[in-house]
Amino acid sequence: MSEQTRTKEEIKMDLLLKKAELENKQAELRGKEAEILKTESETRKTAAEAGKSEIEFEKAYSSRQKELLSDEENHLYRFSKEVSFNSVQACMNKLTQWHRKDPKCKIEIVFSSPGGSIIDGFELFDFIQYLRGKGHFVTTGSLGMAASMAGILLQAGDVRWIGHQAWLMIHRAAFGAIGKTYEIEDEVKLVKRIEGRILDIFTSRSNLTRHKIVRNWDRKDWWIDADEAVEMGLVDEVRARLPEHQDFKKKKRKVKK
Repeated sequence: MSEQTRTKEEIKMDLLLKKAELENKQAELRGKEAEILKTESETRKTAAEAGKSEIEFEKAYSSRQKELLSDEENHLYRFSKEVSFNSVQACMNKLTQWHRKDPKCKIEIVFSSPGGSIIDGFELFDFIQYLRGKGHFVTTGSLGMAASMAGILLQAGDVRWIGHQAWLMIHRAAFGAIGKTYEIEDEVKLVKRIEGRILDIFTSRSNLTRHKIVRNWDRKDWWIDADEAVEMGLVDEVRARLPEHQDFKKKKRKVKK
């Protein structure tokens, strides 16, 4: 049928049909555009969640790396207080945790302490020997100073070291005796017996004789530097030497030659 023979109504109907088809296609196109926008939105959301997960993973990884590098994970205990009931119990509790978690792990205790209670210190000393007997390799060291009871505890390890600028101090046992004469006499006897134990520890772990120790600690504090401590056998090695100091000592030897 030619355009000339078609009635106005037919032409109008045909136009309406084409318009409807166009609108349907436009609706389909808008639907597809909406789907594309939805897909893009979901993609961005997924990317954001992935980015967030990656950030959380990196944070967790970094946190774990810090934990692995911590003293706790490496079984290193820094004893930096006076030797007392509280400080000894805190140290023993931590050492016990490490022992139960890993019965054969290596343990290191670094003392930076002015000393303190002899009885509490002996408790820790014996506990360290218990751990050694159970198969733990215990290293003891000192930075700053290991004085009085801390100097005795330094002797407790399989290997002992001292910082080059650290000091070891040995002196006689001290107790405060108050009471009747016989009570004071009993206290003095106990102190002498304890001093005998201290002498046993130092002579068994060093080149020192009982006579030399008694001569040097009588009525005074005997301060020993790092190099002297090695010479006397009170430690096995000196750590943290100043490199320039070592070079200076080498130069002095060359000059003497």
